[in-house]
Order: sequence, then structure tokens, then C-alpha cells
Amino acid sequence: MPKNTPPGPRDERGVLAARILAAARDAFADTGYAGTTIRAVARAADVDPALVYHYFGSKEALLDAATTPPQRWLESVAQTWATPVPELGAALLRLMLGAWADDEIGPVLRSVLQTAAHEQSTREKLRRVVEAQLMGVSGLGVDERDRQVRSGLVSSQIMGLAMMRYIWQIEPVASMSEDELVAAIAPNLQRYIDGDLS
Repeated sequence: MPKNTPPGPRDERGVLAARILAAARDAFADTGYAGTTIRAVARAADVDPALVYHYFGSKEALLDAATTPPQRWLESVAQTWATPVPELGAALLRLMLGAWADDEIGPVLRSVLQTAAHEQSTREKLRRVVEAQLMGVSGLGVDERDRQVRSGLVSSQIMGLAMMRYIWQIEPVASMSEDELVAAIAPNLQRYIDGDLS
């Protein structure tokens, strides 16, 4: 007969660390790095500030952890780039819309975009992620320069949409349905993917 035992330290650590990270993402996204304090994060997570330092070491390390995209999202990006070319524009756009709607991925993306404008370390991380994981896995174009241009334009359109819809929440883009956005924007992405850019 199984025993009912309370969660062990490892389970508790995972729960508390996740709670701290969620609070940190909200804080960094809302008030930036300068406006975020360990004490405020701890209060939002309902833990002692010493516990934040215990798990993450410093405010800088907490920012790094809070703005690191989940591996499952990076893997889904790579898988989506393998979509047949005629369907790739719509697939990439739906991937982005789904990521922002995801309870784990959306807050990470929001905190990254919000803090990257003011924090060089986050800006560098964003640049590395975009170049290596968002653009770097694409197989577009006739040569490396063409691949970089096409995947860069795709990324710029998707990130611009993310800023308009999720960060600045500008209407009517903020409240358009997913199907409306795909119908309006996917053809532009598709032109970057396989159209004439001259």
C-alpha cells in the first residue's frame, strides 16, 4: 500500500523556483531590470528574499533565467522551419501566435522583448536566439546571403507583430483573430520566403 508522503526537497525546490521565475518574468516585463527588485519578486512569489538569492544567486542571474526561452519552444521553431516551403509563412506565423498564447512561453517572450530595449545582456541573448535559433535553422534562399536576408525579413515581420499585438497592444491588431492575422500577414512572410525581393 503506497504511503502518502509530503513532497521532498527536490519537488519543493522546483515548485518554488518556478513561482519565483514567474514573478520575475512579470516584474521584468512590467518595470524593466532597473525597476525590479529581489524584494518585490520575493513578495510577488510569496517567498523570503533570501530564497531568491539561494536559488538564483543574484538579480543578474535571475534575469538570465527569466529570459531564457524553454527548450521545447526552440525545438518547435526548428521543426516548423522544416514545413514545406509553400506553407511555411502561415506555419511560422501560427507558431508565433501559439507561443504567445502559451502559459509558459508567452511570459518569457514578453519579458525578453520588454527588457532587451534597456538591458544589454538580454539584448545580446535576444540577438543570439534570433540569429541562431530563429533564423539560423532556416534553409531558405539560393546562398547564405540570400538565406540571411529572407529569414531576417521573416523574423523582423514576426517580431514587429509581436510588439504591436502583445507588448504595445495597439488596436485593431491586438484583438484581431488568429485567422485574420494569418490571412493578412502570411502572404507577406511567404514573399520573403520564396518571392522576388528585388
